[in-house]
Amino acid sequence: MPDRIYNFSAGPATLPYEVLTQAAKDIVNFNDKGIGLIEMSHRSKDFVAVAEQTEADLRELMKIPANYKVLFLQGGASTQFAMIPMNLLGNGKSATYLNTGTWSKNAIKEAKLFGEIEVAYSSEDAKFNHVPKDGDYKVDPKSEYLYFVSNNTIYGTQFKNFPKSDKILIADMSSDILSREFDITPFGLVFAGAQKNMGPAGVTVVIIREDLLERTPANVPTMFRYKTHADKDSMFNTPPCFSIYVVGLVLKWLKKMGGVAAMEKLNQEKAAILYNAIDNSNFYRGHAQTDSRSLMNIPFNLPTPELEAKFIKEATAQGFDGLKGHRSIGGCRASIYNAFPKEGVEKLVAFMAEFEKNNG
Repeated sequence: MPDRIYNFSAGPATLPYEVLTQAAKDIVNFNDKGIGLIEMSHRSKDFVAVAEQTEADLRELMKIPANYKVLFLQGGASTQFAMIPMNLLGNGKSATYLNTGTWSKNAIKEAKLFGEIEVAYSSEDAKFNHVPKDGDYKVDPKSEYLYFVSNNTIYGTQFKNFPKSDKILIADMSSDILSREFDITPFGLVFAGAQKNMGPAGVTVVIIREDLLERTPANVPTMFRYKTHADKDSMFNTPPCFSIYVVGLVLKWLKKMGGVAAMEKLNQEKAAILYNAIDNSNFYRGHAQTDSRSLMNIPFNLPTPELEAKFIKEATAQGFDGLKGHRSIGGCRASIYNAFPKEGVEKLVAFMAEFEKNNG
């Protein structure tokens, strides 16, 4: 991989090198058609085949049953904060949310525009350094659904075991989809912005159980109705063609790597390398509680803000990019999504040891 640095950014994030090289070729000349992928009609036979194969590969990798629709939507994951309550709530209806970070907090704010929202648990007082365990909260019996964020990019926390409820389960999986195996059948809706684990920014994948398509109130505008997009196979209007195409390339790469189970094993290995370096040091300090640690995003602090700034500057000079932590907690953060290579984590840990030796 000539002239490539290690990209620890939380998103848009690193993509497989072979995906990038193939996409670069197909932008100019797709399948030797003499036309670039981004110039091609979304209703052309060639692009429809791309979209259909992308959906088929996602269904295979995630074991998505036939009674779920797979939608490729625009507007980013943040648009789903409003679309979900717009479609599933209405006058007199309520939902339960778990507040475990910035993105759940934003979702709660949007949901309150469309119904009664019960925040059953919040870790905000602890600077979102953990997720709740079973029994830490109760779901309001009147709720239509229980909403949570499976992985929190900013604070580096992740549900090891998903919440259980007799209500509809809804999960924002933007930063850990396809990173580990799970059973989708208890869920009514799962969504993810592509730009962390699936592809480039521009497309959000929504996986929704078919029966929920009929629950939308009559006053919801056409473009914000899930059924609008489900009925037209995500082609009601021009979809984000290039982003869908790159997601398709990433899924093919993931299948070649051994699928989600193989990726989960690799992700556990990568995270263990970095967490072990932090735990065996008095110089570095992780943010998340041990039993809530994310495999995708690992924020950590050094003894002083000055040392953190020096660390980031020297790391960048060594080819480790994107390590600056989010402004809400500062410090450093290493995001090591599916496509991030294990050797990059090993080299970062070696740099950390040398930096500690010189500055500890």
